[in-house]
Amino acid sequence: MSRSEDHLYSLLDLPADSEVLDAGCGNGFVALHFARNGLRVQGIDITERHIRRAQQNTQARKMVDRVVIRVADYHHLKWIPDNSLNGVYTMETFVHATNPRQVFSEFFRVLKPGRSIAMHEYWHLTPTDLLKRNTPLDMLEAALRVDEYSAMPTYKLLTPGVLKQWPEDQGFEAVEEVDLSENIGPMLLFFYVLSYVPYLVICFFGFQARFVNTEAGAQAYRGLKRGLWGKASYKAKKPLRNVDELRGIGASLTDMGD
Repeated sequence: MSRSEDHLYSLLDLPADSEVLDAGCGNGFVALHFARNGLRVQGIDITERHIRRAQQNTQARKMVDRVVIRVADYHHLKWIPDNSLNGVYTMETFVHATNPRQVFSEFFRVLKPGRSIAMHEYWHLTPTDLLKRNTPLDMLEAALRVDEYSAMPTYKLLTPGVLKQWPEDQGFEAVEEVDLSENIGPMLLFFYVLSYVPYLVICFFGFQARFVNTEAGAQAYRGLKRGLWGKASYKAKKPLRNVDELRGIGASLTDMGD
């Protein structure tokens, strides 16, 4: 996981003490990793048990001065002032959005001009392309169940190119996409080996819908090898509107270096 965290961190390309938003912080491990590398992180999540665990992890690692965890929804960031953050990132959490365009709109609003969002997210082929690839029926059915029961409404929409277009629609520029699918092969192979026998038992009793994570673990590696789905990184910049903003960024970098 640390390689993914390091890559996501590098996309932000920020000096020490920059303040960033972890949009969907979960148990807080990515936020803590970024804080250890010098950033100040606001971590948010809508799941209270995740927040409790993230706060416990932050306290246990004595990082409460650099990581602030709170219950909040990344669709609604009204408590964050306009043009105030140096970066925003997601680590496999944007899939849970119910209104992805609104989320990008909020990211754009709170981000300082000239700064970037960075994302690691999964993608999949369109249903038409899945059929063209002669995808086995059990894999198609598994993909539909994962879409339906795993609380990832945006994942259904994350076909190739979508996560480049949505940021541009909200005003971001210089959107970069890098496919990371080869990097996750070993991890998905591990999940496949770990979940395959339990998955056979689940299939025998017809309980796939009750154990979606097990089904996803068993099918993800197969789909990856067929090129049916994968993972990519995305970076998009909020443009500068005038020369004064460019000067402001230069001044803030100078202040951080002093």
